[in-house]
Amino acid sequence: MLFSHKILLWYAQNKRTLPWRGSRDPYKIWLSEIMLQQTKVAQGTPYYLKFVSTFPTVFDLASAPQEKVLKLWQGLGYYSRARNLHEAAKTVVLDYEGKFPETYKELIKLKGVGDYTASAIASICFDAPEAVVDGNVYRVLSRYFGIDIPINSTKGVAYFKNLAKQLIDREDIRDYNQGIMEFGAIQCAPKKPKCMDCPLRDSCIALKDNRVPFLPVKINKTKVKKRYFNYVVPINDGETKERYTVLNQRIGKGIWQELWEFPLIETEKEVVESEIEKDIPNLLNINSDFRIRIYKDTVVHKLSHQHLYTKFWIIETQSKLEKGVKVSDLEKYAVPVLIADFIKTFKF
Repeated sequence: MLFSHKILLWYAQNKRTLPWRGSRDPYKIWLSEIMLQQTKVAQGTPYYLKFVSTFPTVFDLASAPQEKVLKLWQGLGYYSRARNLHEAAKTVVLDYEGKFPETYKELIKLKGVGDYTASAIASICFDAPEAVVDGNVYRVLSRYFGIDIPINSTKGVAYFKNLAKQLIDREDIRDYNQGIMEFGAIQCAPKKPKCMDCPLRDSCIALKDNRVPFLPVKINKTKVKKRYFNYVVPINDGETKERYTVLNQRIGKGIWQELWEFPLIETEKEVVESEIEKDIPNLLNINSDFRIRIYKDTVVHKLSHQHLYTKFWIIETQSKLEKGVKVSDLEKYAVPVLIADFIKTFKF
């Protein structure tokens, strides 16, 4: 039996029931693929359902304020995906009258749509014979064929894409592509793959050579950078006894672009209270009559290439806060999950 036929048979018997599965609506497939690029299905599914409920069509998404899109995305991380999603929706509406292009060549022109996403939409929605290659597919092909070329090298990307093209089932490309991705997620999983009941076990080179745990190979190109964030959280009761604090919107091209956060002092290393205290009056434009305290211990927030060593410094003051935000309105702002967790646990 051909490799592709084994995958199709396995998929027919083992596929999960997912809210976008079975749909040929390119809007829904696009949403699911963008959301799941760096997110597990269990985590991404509630976000998908919220998005489809809030923005039922690409027209709804395109016309929404970016702030609302970012707020709905809060917690998924990689916020550039949300901004690109919004821009691509506008393009589909303005340039394609709300109808997604049907070819790989046109799909890949959309903001945030790369080779994998374009191939997935074209094949799943329009039966185009395009091979998908995501992390799951890399793992299946690398192990089955015993390939140790790094999957994140230029040579590896080209090699695996070419191999994937040779293996596709053109007669049932839609189920085959979904099937091989599902196979990698469930059967040929990163950890604890189910090799003993695998339909490919008799011809899997990695299993034969005891190399399953070592494939695929990936070059570790990026060194993790340590950053030290000191969030200054001012609290003022105000004249009406409504509590106020301050949020600033991040600008520039770094992490969390256009999200909101408390006033930030970034330092080269961890600092003590006296080092923060001297900067407070100028940072918040308040007088020196305030009380400072640290909230709990340092929080280490891990991003893909950065570890943020974070402290929250609580500043209690009677001074009026410029551009003060009502504490009761904090939930309206799109914030990084680090800030959202703090707001949820801190008793304002």
